[in-house]
Amino acid sequence: MAGSPRIGVLALQGDVREHAALLTGLGAEMIAVRRPEELDAVEGLVIPGGESTVIDKLSRAFGVQLPLRAAIADGLPVLGTCAGLIMLADTVVDAIDGQESFGGLDVVVRRNAFGRQVESFEARLEVEGFSGEPVTAAFIRGPVVESVGPRARALAALPDGRVVAVEQGGLIGLSFHPEITGETRFHERLLARAAERTAAAA
Repeated sequence: MAGSPRIGVLALQGDVREHAALLTGLGAEMIAVRRPEELDAVEGLVIPGGESTVIDKLSRAFGVQLPLRAAIADGLPVLGTCAGLIMLADTVVDAIDGQESFGGLDVVVRRNAFGRQVESFEARLEVEGFSGEPVTAAFIRGPVVESVGPRARALAALPDGRVVAVEQGGLIGLSFHPEITGETRFHERLLARAAERTAAAA
């Protein structure tokens, strides 16, 4: 589709297919990103849920970790869901020895804050800037944002006050999986950020 935004999904591990289907349904041209040359071709990126430790190790093995850090620092719009939020966080609590993130989001995130997979749950969230129905969010062994630094802002929190969605410039980090519940507004925001950046560079 001519003129469609080129959005990558980091395809090292995790629920890549679900994000790809959602992006394609929104009219984006989806590119699976595993290597630096594929990263160079995209105008925005999704880091999907999965295992943050595995994504970290494979990003280094495929040579994409440092280029992705540089792209984030240069303003590449990125949506990180669940493990993707961990990978975007500047600080990760309860990381395993040697685990690294890509960084970019001025937040402190705790891994597996919601317990085991059998303790997964859904919640309805009011999200800043979203009109219409609340977001139905699926939490599966998700992280939680323990603190939000001055460069980032909270977009949504659970009733007990725990922050589960944050934004900083073109970066969006979510503790949950919108692609599982058919929630498209976060991906639409990513597409809008990508279009704005592309237009500004033209």
